Amino acid sequence: MPQSSLGFPEKPTILAVDDSPDNLWLLSGLLKDLYRIKLCGSGDKALQIIRDDAPPDLILLDVMMPGLSGYDVCRQLKATPRTAHIPIIFLTAMSSTADEQQGLALGAADFITKPINPPIVLARVATQLQAKAGADFLRNQNQFLDAEVQKRTREVNAIQDVTILAMASLAETRDNETGNHIRRTQHYVRVLANALKTHPRFESHLSDHVIEMLYKSAPLHDIGKIGIPDRILLKPGRYEPHEFEIMKRHPALGRDAIQHAEDQLGMPVEFLQYAKEIAYGHQEKWDGSGYPQGLAGEAIPLSARIMAVADVYDALISRRVYKEGMPHEKAVGIMREGRGSHFDPDILDTFLGLVQEFERIAQQFADTDADMAQKAEDLALARGDDIVQG
Repeated sequence: MPQSSLGFPEKPTILAVDDSPDNLWLLSGLLKDLYRIKLCGSGDKALQIIRDDAPPDLILLDVMMPGLSGYDVCRQLKATPRTAHIPIIFLTAMSSTADEQQGLALGAADFITKPINPPIVLARVATQLQAKAGADFLRNQNQFLDAEVQKRTREVNAIQDVTILAMASLAETRDNETGNHIRRTQHYVRVLANALKTHPRFESHLSDHVIEMLYKSAPLHDIGKIGIPDRILLKPGRYEPHEFEIMKRHPALGRDAIQHAEDQLGMPVEFLQYAKEIAYGHQEKWDGSGYPQGLAGEAIPLSARIMAVADVYDALISRRVYKEGMPHEKAVGIMREGRGSHFDPDILDTFLGLVQEFERIAQQFADTDADMAQKAEDLALARGDDIVQG
């Protein structure tokens, strides 16, 4: 597309607004060889033209007109984002300093008194159009850069999400849980945190941004299990005391693995801070009887307290290769018994108000027979058992 000398893709469009036909004829004759000219005789008509058509590149505007004055038109245009950037030059017989001050205060780019001097009008029009071309270029560049930043941000977030799920899935391949456990607990955490953000105890800690970070980091809560020996991790029955002591190492292993990844990156990553809290603290209990540190009450990070509710509920209702899932009502009853001992009382109370939503999520991401069969095969392979086909 050919460029005009002012940098526009074609001749710039100028809208001339004046209630005098003679003045419009004069302006048209002066400008038509250089620009595309639109003419109208009132402020109301000018606003209609600008609303209905592509906005002009510049407006030459009389002040004293029947109906809407030029000042009124300017005021409306500058108050509308679509037209606020259009340069306006007042052409008027009003020549006092106060008149000019008022016009400029309303956002006009220039103020020319009548009778006009043609070379001056041409020079000032060219100056304002050149300034607009530069401003349009910068605005387009900024919009492009904003779009690129948003695109890159989406790409980085997608890479983060894929990396998290890959890490979590790697740990899950050595555990007796299915990948759906990761998805369910993610959604439990988001639902619970969203309900808690209006609670007086938690509203200052749970912004929408923080909740998204919790959702993003929740899949890493059991990443430390990858460091537990198969003979313990895959054991279907109860642990012996010495075995449980080894199992209790997985929160620290998870935190350290995430910290190592962050150290390798060479910079702190916000969602990994929550991931470390969750991995290290989700086995703590409100009364201090949990592990690995035996923290109690508010000393347990809020992210870990939320994760504990999500994780325990899902462990109770979920099928495993060595057990059937517990009915939802029975699981809720056990959760209720843990109020003030295993769980933060206020978080547990909020959970109890969301049990139907938790049940819906559990059903949406339920483990299928195929999931469980695949998990049984994976565990058998991990133990070195023979797989009989057919």
